[in-house]
Amino acid sequence: MEDTLEVYERLAKNCKIATAHDTVVNSECVYTFHSPFTTNDGILVNLSTFVGTCQALALAHDGLYVRIVQQQIPKEDAPQETANAAAAVAAEGGSAGATKLGVGVDGGFAAEHEKYETVSTHSIVAIEGGAIVAEIGLNEETKSRLATQVVASADSVISHSGLAVQQDLQAWELDDEPKPVSKYYENLPFVDNGVIVSPNPSDWKCESDGSTENLWVNLSDGYIGGGRKNWDGSGGSNGALDHYLETGSLYPLVVKLGTITADSETADCYSYAKDEDGLVKIPNLIELLKKRGIMVAGMQKTVKSTAELEVELNATYAFDAITEAGANLIPVSGPGLQGLQNLGNSCYMNSILQLLLSGTVTELSARYGIQAGGAVESHPLLQSIDPKQAPTDILTQTTKMACALTSGTFAAPIPELSSATVTDSSSPSNNPKYRIPPRMFKNAVGGDHVDFRTGQQQDAAQYLQYLLEKLDRAELGASSTNRITQGEGAMVPLASDLFSFKTTSRLVCNADGLVKYKESPAPETILSLRIPMEKASKPEVPEEEKNEGSEGAPEQKRQKSDDDESEEAVPTIALQACLESWAADSTVDDYRWPHLKNVTSPATERTRLDNFPRFLILQLQRYTLGADWTPQKLKVNIDVPQELDLTEFRSTGPAAGETLVPDEEAAEAVSPQAQQPVIDEAAMSQLMDMGFTYNGCARALTKVGGTDIEAAMGWIFEHSQDPDLNDPLPTTSTADAPTAESSGVDEGVVASLVDNLGCFTSDQVRAALKETGGAADRAADWLFSHM
Repeated sequence: MEDTLEVYERLAKNCKIATAHDTVVNSECVYTFHSPFTTNDGILVNLSTFVGTCQALALAHDGLYVRIVQQQIPKEDAPQETANAAAAVAAEGGSAGATKLGVGVDGGFAAEHEKYETVSTHSIVAIEGGAIVAEIGLNEETKSRLATQVVASADSVISHSGLAVQQDLQAWELDDEPKPVSKYYENLPFVDNGVIVSPNPSDWKCESDGSTENLWVNLSDGYIGGGRKNWDGSGGSNGALDHYLETGSLYPLVVKLGTITADSETADCYSYAKDEDGLVKIPNLIELLKKRGIMVAGMQKTVKSTAELEVELNATYAFDAITEAGANLIPVSGPGLQGLQNLGNSCYMNSILQLLLSGTVTELSARYGIQAGGAVESHPLLQSIDPKQAPTDILTQTTKMACALTSGTFAAPIPELSSATVTDSSSPSNNPKYRIPPRMFKNAVGGDHVDFRTGQQQDAAQYLQYLLEKLDRAELGASSTNRITQGEGAMVPLASDLFSFKTTSRLVCNADGLVKYKESPAPETILSLRIPMEKASKPEVPEEEKNEGSEGAPEQKRQKSDDDESEEAVPTIALQACLESWAADSTVDDYRWPHLKNVTSPATERTRLDNFPRFLILQLQRYTLGADWTPQKLKVNIDVPQELDLTEFRSTGPAAGETLVPDEEAAEAVSPQAQQPVIDEAAMSQLMDMGFTYNGCARALTKVGGTDIEAAMGWIFEHSQDPDLNDPLPTTSTADAPTAESSGVDEGVVASLVDNLGCFTSDQVRAALKETGGAADRAADWLFSHM
């Protein structure tokens, strides 16, 4: 024992005490989805860096760790689940499951704390030279033998809310209003009753029932009472609230014991006043606590705040088990069939991750995943990244996700029966051992995005494009450092290359019939298809239903049953029709033709695919604008065949007999001044009256078409730092002509976006296309994010 203690004494100097502002990963390995529940080894949290890893990956870093192992054990006196009653109810023709929409109430779904008890064990582990050299259980007896610094560090890590809760709190705070300052703090009554709160947490007890958890002290009279119950039935005894009511509602402000530190912002303060009734800020909290003998200097946070507990409850409760309760589903599990936990409106992300990393895209699964049954911690991409960098490293989190989806390591065992009635207790998602919460991945990818970092629902297609951009940048950086390699000198293909395609537009001038072929300037990854509802076919109505309204038909057939409401018939359209609609000819009004000396004339446009990518992603535009300009979802079924021939949608280039539009250089040679707009003298005069120089005004008007004063003024402000703003214009206009051809922007795309978006000018759309390399979908996103 002495040798063991010597090891701890030698390594204790590196131990730190975690504060509320520190990032502590104590619920999940940063490299894998191993958690305290998954194996008997749990996870090991470094007492210096506060980063948790599985044991296999912790061995590479010397130091002291606290091992956290948890097990969920069913309670003997747990309330009967709907599982037992489900079969009997279903046998009688009824619906199995809860009879009330609620958690922890009679007839509702049982709360976690009612069904299970979580047993936690902790130990201090010393790692040196790639091996565990000492391990001792953490309990009251061993705490007296270990160094004070080691015990304090381990306790701070164990009681810390952790990175998972912190990340969820940040997402919630983006959507919630900030905590208000209580109006009662300045004139709060103080009862001079001599009550002094003990500095020893073991002395804190609820004065109404003697409970020792979730305790709040009243800032007016020092009364300690239990907090309110949580939504799932857990929580306190309501002692603090009852005391407030019993004292005539005179003392509304309370603070949660265990959340008080030298930083008053971390304290959990609550106001029971009817006009506040919520979490508040108390600016003079430190002075009020001092009156009750509570000296905040040196105090450490030892319990979780109300917000942290609420987030934790929402993060751990399996709501998908509720939605599936009583359903006759066929359980599936194993490699490629691993479910992901919904973090609250994260289904858009989960669907994209399943698409890319579960095995469908074999190239990505081979790069980031692992073979079925393989060790998830053995992937090469996990070996070269520091544990502190792992939570925010894109490639590490992608590898972590892909290994979980492809290995089957975290898959729940398949029941013996091929089908089963899913109940609240039988659902694998109710067992934390098999939960895969993609929280760390979500924050690594979307932590710096204005939308994807929130807890709100987002568009899956936009997230896919954003994810591919992030992956591309990470892969390029990894290739330059040889973290990702593919043979000597071989360039590793980027993730987006698997989905990238270009299109070619065939434009026919309606004035003279000449043809122009224009390739999209940048590759795209999603082919967005409009759903032509005019081509949809409604399902045939059975003959017996057609006769329901005829004379002599039974009355009850025409009545709608309250229990079995008939659904509205949904039309069906073939995917082929959507593709044909995308490839059909369209008219582009006012297209500017350089060979006609920049005269505008309508054009007939037809778009085809330049190349077929390894995987073609189609997006069906199910939303359209209604008559009142509000988005409406199209109710339509899409008939998708097993095989699809896209040959007819492939670009073949110029056909025999077509007369092509002359090259732009030739058109400019014929008339070098053709593209120079005529500058309106009145507009020039008004701009110069505002104090701008002649050359600056001329340059601005040239850029905006020659007459638009407001646009020219805006252009001057945007380019006020240009070194050549006040220089004379060049003698030829080819350098400054504000045409689509000189800017490399497809006017067909410009016209399409202006028509479809409806709230942007052509100049704004051109600017967006320049910024995004000509990609229409990214240009639309750019426009809305820069409004």
